[in-house]
Amino acid sequence: MSDARFWDGIAEKYARSPIKDMASYEFTLERTRAYLGPDDTVLELGCGTGSTALLLANSARRILASDISGGMLDVGRRNAQAQGIDNLHFLHGDAFAPALDGQTFDVVMAMNLLHLVEDLDAVLARAHELLKPGGVLISKTPCLGDFNLFMRGVFRVVIPAMQLVRRAPFVSFLDTPELERKTEAAGFRLIERVSVPAKKGHPYLVARRD
Repeated sequence: MSDARFWDGIAEKYARSPIKDMASYEFTLERTRAYLGPDDTVLELGCGTGSTALLLANSARRILASDISGGMLDVGRRNAQAQGIDNLHFLHGDAFAPALDGQTFDVVMAMNLLHLVEDLDAVLARAHELLKPGGVLISKTPCLGDFNLFMRGVFRVVIPAMQLVRRAPFVSFLDTPELERKTEAAGFRLIERVSVPAKKGHPYLVARRD
């Protein structure tokens, strides 16, 4: 089963699930808004149901929210229409969708995504390509490689077992130093590093394309 089918299958349930750590989520939104301007065009990769893009839509001129799951995007479109938000548009596809070719953005967001992509180097390079000079990549990433030895051991058993029965997508065991190295290797300069929540394993990074 493809990862797209997995996310399609849980889209409605995912949309109904409450945010587990609202304080951390609100902090993430606040920091992200600080990097957005009223004339900015924004691309969100892996937007899911578009919940973050919906909340940030009034802070930018235009947001294009993309995802591999059509089911997730259906929820986002429905909510955008219900809220009367007309500067948020949705794209079915990943970072390499042909519709993105030739486009550039002031900001690229990748929230809770980078641990779910199999070729992280390629995705980071694509994000660099899609940004205007001076633009920023904003990411928040659960890094399982930062978790303690016991939890890493549990995840290394549980996640493959769930994948075998089609209950989990691809997940990497990325750690924060590796994520930072790969981001810089893609041509970015890191300008903000903070863990959200304030514990190891959930880095919120802002990286500029100079």
